[in-house]
Amino acid sequence: MERTVSNFGPSYVARGFELAFQAGVRRYAIIPLLLNILLFAAAIWAVFSYAGSWIELALSWLPDYLEWLRYLMWPFLVLAIIVLFAVSFTSVANIIAAPFNSLLAEKVEEKLTGQRPIDGGVAGMVRDIPRIIGREIQKLVYFFPRFLGFLLLFLFVPVFGQVLWFLFAGWVMTIQYADYPIDNHKIPFKEMRHQLWSIKGKSLSFGCLVAFLASVPLINLIMIPVAVAGATAMWVDHLRDQTLVMRPKTF
Repeated sequence: MERTVSNFGPSYVARGFELAFQAGVRRYAIIPLLLNILLFAAAIWAVFSYAGSWIELALSWLPDYLEWLRYLMWPFLVLAIIVLFAVSFTSVANIIAAPFNSLLAEKVEEKLTGQRPIDGGVAGMVRDIPRIIGREIQKLVYFFPRFLGFLLLFLFVPVFGQVLWFLFAGWVMTIQYADYPIDNHKIPFKEMRHQLWSIKGKSLSFGCLVAFLASVPLINLIMIPVAVAGATAMWVDHLRDQTLVMRPKTF
C-alpha cells in the first residue's frame, strides 16, 4: 500500500477512518468497536438508572440552612456524575480492548510497511496480554495526578486554564492510542513519551482532534479503532524508522 506522509497531525485522524475499515484490517477493528459500543451503552444505562438517587443522597447531606443550594448544586452534580462515568468507562474500555487495539495497530503497521511481525498475530497478542494490561495501568498512573492538576487549572484559571486542559486532553489521547504500535515493539513507556514529544506539533494537534471527536455523539462510538489506526500511521510515517534502527526488529 502506498504511504501518504503528512506533516499535518489532524490529517492522521482522516487517515485512521480510511485505514481502520479497509479490507484486511477491519476485522481487527470490530472487537474494539463492539466493546466501545457495549460499554458506552452500559454507561448511559447506569447514569439514567442511578444518577438521580446518587444526587439525592449527596444533597441529603446539606443542612437545613443551606437548602436553597439544592437548585444550584443539581446541574453541577449531574455534570460531575457524567464526567465520572465517562472517565471510568473509557478507562475500563481501554483496558479491556487493549490487547485487541495492539493487534489492530500491528495489522495497520503491517499494511503500511509490508513487513509481517516475527512474533505477532493472535497467538502473540494472547501471550502479551499481561504486559499489555500492565502498560495500560502504567498509563493510568501517569495520567491521574496530571489530570487532577490540569483540572484545577481548568476550574480556577480563566481562559489559560481551559486552553491547557484542552492541550492536555490532546496529549492524553495521543499517548493512549500511539502507544499501541510503539508498545508492540517493546519500547519503554518513558521513551515512547519522548518520541511523541519530539513531534509535539503533530502529536498535540492529532490528539486534540481525537479528543474533540470523542465527545461528539455517535462519532465517539467508532473513535477507538480510528484513533489507533491514525496514530499508528503517524508513528510509522514520522518515528518508526529512526526508532527501530538501533533495536532488534520485531517486524
